Amino acid sequence: MSGWQDVPPPRQRIGPLGWFRVAWRGGLIGLATYGGLLVLLLVRLVEWPLYGQARPVTPRITQGVCRFVLRALGLPLVVQGRPMAAPGAIVANHAGWLDIFVLNAVQQVYFVAKAEVAAWPGIGWLARATGTVFIARKGVEAKRQQQVFEVRLHAGHRLLFFPEGTSTDAIRVLPFKSTLFQAFFEPALVRSMHIQPVTVILHAPEGADRRHYGWWGDMDFASHLLQVLATPRQGKVEVIFHPEVPVDAFENRKVLAQHCERVIRTAHVRAVE
Repeated sequence: MSGWQDVPPPRQRIGPLGWFRVAWRGGLIGLATYGGLLVLLLVRLVEWPLYGQARPVTPRITQGVCRFVLRALGLPLVVQGRPMAAPGAIVANHAGWLDIFVLNAVQQVYFVAKAEVAAWPGIGWLARATGTVFIARKGVEAKRQQQVFEVRLHAGHRLLFFPEGTSTDAIRVLPFKSTLFQAFFEPALVRSMHIQPVTVILHAPEGADRRHYGWWGDMDFASHLLQVLATPRQGKVEVIFHPEVPVDAFENRKVLAQHCERVIRTAHVRAVE
């Protein structure tokens, strides 16, 4: 990315106590994540023949693991509002990899991610196992992706996507791209679907750079993960569920995307000021 806050915060030297926290927290998180994955895959062997796409059990495993990860990190979670009960999707701002754990912890969702994520070491495997919907950026894939969306939504899945299209420095919200909103304006979905905007605010630890939890541009995952694990006293994360809106109340995808961006950005600005 370019044109905005390209220089990441300086990395702090990790001392002996920091490495102890890395080992302790990292061990707990790794055990929970991959142990949970094994349990999920075993349960899925039974769940799939009985329920197919519906997945009534395995999302609860994902949610439980993510809640444990936040506790192991020592990252307090504050939630305002409630996940919607109506059928549809969630849109949220995106600061980095922590968002995945946070948003999975507060509700049972399936992420929509770019196709490249499926090939990421470790992360891609987890994403596939937990039911992530992978999308290609090629226009020729639009029809197939629309069909995938319809199948998943009609199966009762709550899809979640990041309209910014990239992660950020955690102190701002980038303009929303409206492309994925178009899927909900198809005749088979437009009259029944709702969209719920969700704001995620990552507050840096006291005295740390405000961008402490942001992960963007060319920052590598491993070093950022080590910094977060080594942090002595974490900040906190807030999640705000805003009122959902019916898709057919909006003229087109651009108007709907602008509404969601305005709601999320307003709450984010108020919280980080």
